[in-house]
Amino acid sequence: MDFWQRYRAIDARDTRFDGQFYTAVRTTGIYCRPSCPARTPKAANVTFYETSAAAHDAGYRACKRCLPEAVPGTPAWNVRQDLAGRAMRLINDGVINRDGVEGLAARLGYSARQLNRILSHELGAGPLSLARASRAQTARTLLVSTAMKLADIAFASGFSSVRQFNETMVEVFAMTPTALRATARHHKAGTAATSLTLTLPYREPFDPGIFAFLAVRAIPGIEVGTPASYARTLRLPHGDARFSVNYDGGAPGRPLTLTIGAVDLRDLPALLSRVRRLFDLDADPVAIDGALAGDRRLAASVASAPGIRLPGAVDPQELLVRAMIGQQVTVAAARTALTQLSAAGTASLMPAEGLDRLFPTAAEIAEKGYTLLRGPQRRIDAVRSAASALAEGRLDFGYGDDLPRLEAKLLPLPGVGPWTVGYVAMRVLGAPDVFLANDAAVRNGIRALGVTPGPDPLSPDVPSPDFREVSPWRSYATMHLWRAAAAPRAPRHEQAIPEKAMQ
Repeated sequence: MDFWQRYRAIDARDTRFDGQFYTAVRTTGIYCRPSCPARTPKAANVTFYETSAAAHDAGYRACKRCLPEAVPGTPAWNVRQDLAGRAMRLINDGVINRDGVEGLAARLGYSARQLNRILSHELGAGPLSLARASRAQTARTLLVSTAMKLADIAFASGFSSVRQFNETMVEVFAMTPTALRATARHHKAGTAATSLTLTLPYREPFDPGIFAFLAVRAIPGIEVGTPASYARTLRLPHGDARFSVNYDGGAPGRPLTLTIGAVDLRDLPALLSRVRRLFDLDADPVAIDGALAGDRRLAASVASAPGIRLPGAVDPQELLVRAMIGQQVTVAAARTALTQLSAAGTASLMPAEGLDRLFPTAAEIAEKGYTLLRGPQRRIDAVRSAASALAEGRLDFGYGDDLPRLEAKLLPLPGVGPWTVGYVAMRVLGAPDVFLANDAAVRNGIRALGVTPGPDPLSPDVPSPDFREVSPWRSYATMHLWRAAAAPRAPRHEQAIPEKAMQ
């Protein structure tokens, strides 16, 4: 977007652009979200920034009226596969808090100096400033949503000291932490530091079908899902965690509520980031639906399910194993196999009703878990080989990769082909433009939508078989096709639908 496109957006107070850029006003010294209800400033006094960190570094403070830090995240971090996008995904996952700038740079394959220079040029702020802004946003969320002690909030947000926390909050928000907490509409008294309830912001519309997607793949003891809720255990850098997400489509605002049953406070930023990625909460559904609806094959599906989301992954290694086991089999068969494999995992230190195990680590799968699998020996050997590579550090991939790097790392593995890489890219990287052309369920989805090619495949009126017309949103087109393939039909047709690799 150029300057005037952004200026028209703030003049219209368009909520669709909240979180996508920030408006700084020289005469007031504050920065706002695009939908801020304050009077539109003169264009001559406005500067637009890609990130709130860039506005902080330029000397601006957050608007107390529109609370720009309370909006969904920037969708560009999932769309962009360049260094800036990769870095932001890792920063949001708390890598700088754990490993510092040097650790972040090493993961991305750059020196710390190069990384600082590139991010400053691309985003207007260096990695430390970007991490600081992320900490401030997490801290503000905890201040207004929980009754946690201020010291606990400081360390949970990634600050190294309470003093640093206090100084940053005053500098960013022009308010002390206590004053920020006083702006909250309500508190739930007695909330424990390791049992938190937060409302997750998202851009509407939101299709709750993602809950059904996760529910039919839920592994007993590790996950529990319903059409409007999802809960699971997971392993984070500092320990076990447990969370649940609930959607109330009948309540005002249709809230999406995250309840964290247990977590080491040092892992809280990573957990929040991964939950948001799991439910694709930083997506721009209006832009995505607008592009998809322009394809006549998808128009009806988009109209019936606006705001469809692309399920993410809370653990990249786990997702690779699930994808390899889910290849060429139905969802039910893959779930059965994964349930058997889960016996290799350890008991959760933070159990709850229906959630008492952790998904096995790569080392556990390589050592004994593979013996629990049934089916072709070639597939079992492939899973063991991948698990061994992960456990020994010969294979390392995650949120900081892009599609070419992911292909280079995964394709050499036995039993991993283009479909597996594409599926992992969709769910781990949030890659928006993956189309799984050879997927059986995708082909069935195309047939289910009832649109057949014309007699001349080269005619400009005939849509392309790879859905290139809706690029860069073909991953979301894939979700619509999977939904169409899985829709209820006559019994004999239901038995014929191969829901390949939807793990």
